[in-house]
Amino acid sequence: MKAYAVGHELPPPPRVHRWLVLAIISWAMFGNYYIFDALNPVGPLLESQLHFSQSQIGLLDSFYNIAALIILLIGGVIIDRAGTRKAMVLFGVIAAQGGVLIALAPGGYWGMAEGRFLLGLGAEPLIVAITCALAKWFKGKELAFAMGLNLTIARFGSVAADNSRNWAGGLFSSWRPPLILAAAVGSLCIIAAVAYALFERRSERRFTLGRAGAADKLVFSDLLRFGARYWWVVGLCVTFYSVVFPFRRFANIYFQHARGVSPETAAFLNGLLPLTALVATPLFGLLADKVGRRAQLMAAGTGLLLAGFLVMTQTALPVHVPVAMLGVAFSLVPAVMWPTVAYLVDEKRLGTAFALMTFCQQVGWASTAWGLGRLNDAFQASAAHPAGYGPGMWLLTALGLTGLLFSWLLWRSERRSKIPQSTAP
Repeated sequence: MKAYAVGHELPPPPRVHRWLVLAIISWAMFGNYYIFDALNPVGPLLESQLHFSQSQIGLLDSFYNIAALIILLIGGVIIDRAGTRKAMVLFGVIAAQGGVLIALAPGGYWGMAEGRFLLGLGAEPLIVAITCALAKWFKGKELAFAMGLNLTIARFGSVAADNSRNWAGGLFSSWRPPLILAAAVGSLCIIAAVAYALFERRSERRFTLGRAGAADKLVFSDLLRFGARYWWVVGLCVTFYSVVFPFRRFANIYFQHARGVSPETAAFLNGLLPLTALVATPLFGLLADKVGRRAQLMAAGTGLLLAGFLVMTQTALPVHVPVAMLGVAFSLVPAVMWPTVAYLVDEKRLGTAFALMTFCQQVGWASTAWGLGRLNDAFQASAAHPAGYGPGMWLLTALGLTGLLFSWLLWRSERRSKIPQSTAP
């Protein structure tokens, strides 16, 4: 048994302290996700009250993506130099300020666009800082479980934002009050970050904390060293998220205009995607760990995504049916796709691999969000002309088909290389 007093070593933090840290910083993630998704139920009001075009609404996501790309190129330098607790406070303040600027929207559309850009500068590195902080407190199997719980609480923020039309319906007579509520919830990014910084500073004097996990850095010299299977996964990542996130941004408008549902029902339907992911994503992760067959599972999820859009646009089935299909796909593909990278890339280049994959994801997402809005405007999509949504939905369907192709290429590559798929390499 180690004698800490004799060896001048501090003991590790007790379990209750570790889970308290998880609870604190997960509130920051909750506020972060809430601000981002608060625009979903407000989208129809932006269109009807502020006369935003759908391409303008799509560009609001693109401004966020551009900011995320800038931060990604900087890499983990700020977090490495400032430390996790200072970085968490800094980026928590920036993300919360972005929420305030979106709600106030000085100058109309461009003020809101500046707010989304500021949110992107704060939200993405805040997630990285939180991930690094968890690595200081949790080790071994506890780390994966802690990160899973952290993501679950974060997605509760998305679910709460998507369904705010139902539980805070009195605010939706105008576009601004729901966004003011989002800015208030976003203050959790600051409150939780400051609480964590104070707790860590106090704990450092009493316990031995682990070193923070290294932030992902984009090292261009490593790009040519990745094999074909990695690039098939990147292709799937780009196409998958280029479908899911832009669709969620326009889903409330589409459900009301093209499927004739109420604003409250549209909000509920859009919220089903992250709500399903709360339960199903960890279960699909366990399934992939147990049976392997990662390429087949990703193909199944992508095929379900493709089928969901075909059912939504080409059949008269109740809209709940395709939305449920999309919800399962939204849970299955990410649960298998991101861990697969760790099996395909050398550990020394894993940070670069994840950073590059995220970079490509942001580019595809930004382009599709703007392009989908442009198509809806070009074909005069509206409640009076629901057929105008057809070209945009076909764009998403085509991207889903492309993702299925990448899944098939990955599966074929694994078969040719004869890599066992039921066990980790």
